[in-house]
Amino acid sequence: MTFTLAISYTLIIEEEIKKGNMIMKKQTIAVTIAGNDSDGSAGMPADLHSFYARGVYGMGLLTAAVAGNTTGIYAQEVMPLDFIQKQFDVLNDDFKIKAVKTGMLANKKVIDCVAKNLRKYDMGKIVLDPVIITKHGDTLLDDDAYQTFLDQLLPLADIITPNFYEQQKLTGLKLESMEEIKKGAEMLQNMGAKNVLMKGRHDNVNRKVVTDILLTEDGKFYEFSKPFFRTDRVNGTGDTLSAVIAAELAKGKTIIESVKIAKDFTYEAISHPIEVGSKFGPINHLAAQEDIK
Repeated sequence: MTFTLAISYTLIIEEEIKKGNMIMKKQTIAVTIAGNDSDGSAGMPADLHSFYARGVYGMGLLTAAVAGNTTGIYAQEVMPLDFIQKQFDVLNDDFKIKAVKTGMLANKKVIDCVAKNLRKYDMGKIVLDPVIITKHGDTLLDDDAYQTFLDQLLPLADIITPNFYEQQKLTGLKLESMEEIKKGAEMLQNMGAKNVLMKGRHDNVNRKVVTDILLTEDGKFYEFSKPFFRTDRVNGTGDTLSAVIAAELAKGKTIIESVKIAKDFTYEAISHPIEVGSKFGPINHLAAQEDIK
């Protein structure tokens, strides 16, 4: 009975659309190419939370799956390459994608696959969240995968959003001054990224302000600053920032507008902590959705 009613309702809607009595809103689509964190705090879940909060229809292209909670990560599996490839094929066969954001790519073969498909398909703006080193300084990619990232993926980026430790790894600089940070951004641009966002450090609890430095394609620098908010509820911070940038670019915003909105959104999500889990929990996308229009 329920199935019959559903079919009837669908037929009625289709008929009304044909008559011009109902207009379907065309939805902007963005895709995250990332791993799934089972606790919903980071990776693909954080990206999809962000897309939704910014009014963009989010799709997920799964590269890996992680078994974890707020106390740690206990197991992970990388998706088979043929499965990753099939996701690229079926999504691009059916949808007009306006932006894509990369996250956890796990190893050399996955990075090769992703880079090949980003060259093959037009998936709109490419936001590259490196996921090379964690915000705590732990390395996530081996040497072969890292070199493949540099050679194949970085040159495709419309914008790259490395954290402080990733900036050090990518540039070989200590980044102890504003002059050095700007030099590092220029180095990343020379490596192929059109725009570079050097995210500010937030591992010092005594700092007052966190400042991100944006180098745009035309060679100009912009600063985006927010007060430092002390909390251990910060899982998914980097994912959220880059995902909001992707969402805004998908909607047609400029790089500068997109970064500003993303910075404001992420700050609101951090500064309204929620209690989820027992230790290092997620940021609050709901608060940011309400505050950042």
